Amino acid sequence: RSKALSDEENAKLFGKCNNAHGHGHNYRAPFCFFLQIDPVSGMVLNLTDLKEYMQEAIMEPLDHKNLDKDVPYFAEVVSTTENVAVFIWENLKKLLPMGTLYKVKVYETDQNVVVYKGEETISE
Repeated sequence: RSKALSDEENAKLFGKCNNAHGHGHNYRAPFCFFLQIDPVSGMVLNLTDLKEYMQEAIMEPLDHKNLDKDVPYFAEVVSTTENVAVFIWENLKKLLPMGTLYKVKVYETDQNVVVYKGEETISE
């Protein structure tokens, strides 16, 4: 729901996803990096570090949360899949080495997927 729209406008725009009390999704969000393999470690990124980044950037703020009520970012931003992708991108970008995050892909369903590459959003 958008606070900027009337009940009728929200119903028309968001259809079955329009619910004053919210509704849930089990999002999946793979992401891609532009990294070179370190010749010493043989890795592009230490998986222990990556797990910590994912925990801080995605799981802590979003997992088992009502996005509209529990996540401050979504108090003023409509919690569409597109905006969830932007939120994840912005949080990961703060933690990863500069310039390494290539894209975030968020699956709301198997048929509803958003790909976000910084300022570029692509619906698949």
